[in-house]
Amino acid sequence: MPAPNAAPSTAGRPAADPGGAAVTLERVTKQYGRVTALDNVSWSFRRGSFTAIMGASGSGKSTFLHCASGLDRPTSGRVRLGDTDLGRMKEAQLTRLRRDRVGFVFQGYNLVPSMDVERNITLPLFLGGRTADPRWLTEVVHRVGMAERLAHKPAQLSGGQQQRVAVARALVTRPEIVFADEPTAALDPRTAGHVLRLLREAVDATGQTVVLVTHDPTAAAWADSALFLSEGRIVDELAAPTAATVLTRWETL
Repeated sequence: MPAPNAAPSTAGRPAADPGGAAVTLERVTKQYGRVTALDNVSWSFRRGSFTAIMGASGSGKSTFLHCASGLDRPTSGRVRLGDTDLGRMKEAQLTRLRRDRVGFVFQGYNLVPSMDVERNITLPLFLGGRTADPRWLTEVVHRVGMAERLAHKPAQLSGGQQQRVAVARALVTRPEIVFADEPTAALDPRTAGHVLRLLREAVDATGQTVVLVTHDPTAAAWADSALFLSEGRIVDELAAPTAATVLTRWETL
């Protein structure tokens, strides 16, 4: 596994259009009453990339993620997942799309307390009427280091272990893109490093796209680029970020 800022490995990565976009936002604005959370934002996330979204509290980071992932509809503008225009979809269609083509990792884990680890991981497949590919499930479970705890319930796991289960659940459907909203905010540095390494591996080993919302310069250093938001607008992009360069840019926002 490469350290942060090492050149991404292409071993095992499926062939993909190098110019293709996993998600595209076009002139997206999101308003809540008189508050403009996103202001005419346009951006594309390249397939097989890892992007960190950064900004101060209230800068629009989470709203950006929610609109990009189809969790929320913009007030105006267009969002496309690949070639699919999310604005043209009904709610039931959006639900299926998020379940089948998008993975989510949240700070709060969102595990089902009554289900064991294996059932929590395969829940998106179950809801979609699909069964898990045994070999892929085994690979994902071993990748997150939870093979020995498949029968455990969430209450029997540490916070870091629960977050690893959440990462596995996000990967098991082989989604085109994984959105992670502050997934390491409540974790100790060592556990946070394990979770970030898993997201990095999703990009390097399987060519998935990861968008990470974070306030932590160290977490952003695992990404290929860091995108900075301020007052609902994109104000800068930093390629090959390090914790030091992110912190320096952060101080000028």
